[in-house]
Amino acid sequence: MRSGVCLYPGSFDPVTLGHMDIIRRAAKVFEKVYVGVLINPEKKGSFTNEERVDLLKRACADLSNVEIVSFTGLTAELCRKLDIRVLVRGLRGGDDLTSEMRMAKINAQLLPGLETVFLGASSGMEAVSSSLVREIASFGGDISALVPKEICQEIQNRFKRS
Repeated sequence: MRSGVCLYPGSFDPVTLGHMDIIRRAAKVFEKVYVGVLINPEKKGSFTNEERVDLLKRACADLSNVEIVSFTGLTAELCRKLDIRVLVRGLRGGDDLTSEMRMAKINAQLLPGLETVFLGASSGMEAVSSSLVREIASFGGDISALVPKEICQEIQNRFKRS
């Protein structure tokens, strides 16, 4: 039985199968899953905000209870705006846990009552990251086992060397 609403925030530059694993699992637990695409003016991403939103929408097209939103600023402020009380975060290992616990505490201070639910990476997804995808793709490597098939070619094309 699903209940409540959650937010899964990130940069998703680009979205990976690791991200999709967390989104799909959250969609089974929560009635509504917002995927928040962070606009960070301090970072120059490989994909624009609009492209990242579009890639996510295409990758999540079969998930009727998932909505993609973009935001700037604090995650806790987006939660306040959308009246969300649960954040979902994925964990690949111990290093992630340390930094994510720190962020969960800060978010709970910024928005009292905001809880963070951690989902451990599914088997085979522990090493998958956007930076790994970017690196492999930039050298012309095969990323098909790391990103959704609906958007694999577009990601591959972005990093093709001329």
